[in-house]
Amino acid sequence: MTYSNDKPKPAKRVGEPTQVYLTEGDRSRLERLATQMGASKSDVLRRGLEALELQQLDPAAHPALRLIGLARDTVHHPDVDVAREHDRVLADDEEASWRSDPTGCA
Repeated sequence: MTYSNDKPKPAKRVGEPTQVYLTEGDRSRLERLATQMGASKSDVLRRGLEALELQQLDPAAHPALRLIGLARDTVHHPDVDVAREHDRVLADDEEASWRSDPTGCA
């Protein structure tokens, strides 16, 4: 005699399946990374999510926290009251950094 609770339980899934549409370039990149890392495509995507999360949690990547110490790197302006004209000083220094970097990437 067999009871319903005697049936073997199905194995629990490790994760939830997710469908992602990739461009040809993204698919090639994923395959190349999986091969280079000796990992599955799923593992590459999981590691990518973890890396992105760590990047977002990094205080250096937080827009508000990046302002801390920004004025320290500005050029000295002896003829300007930086306390009153801080927006202009920071904007001028930012624009100056664009001119000094021809790629536009500071």
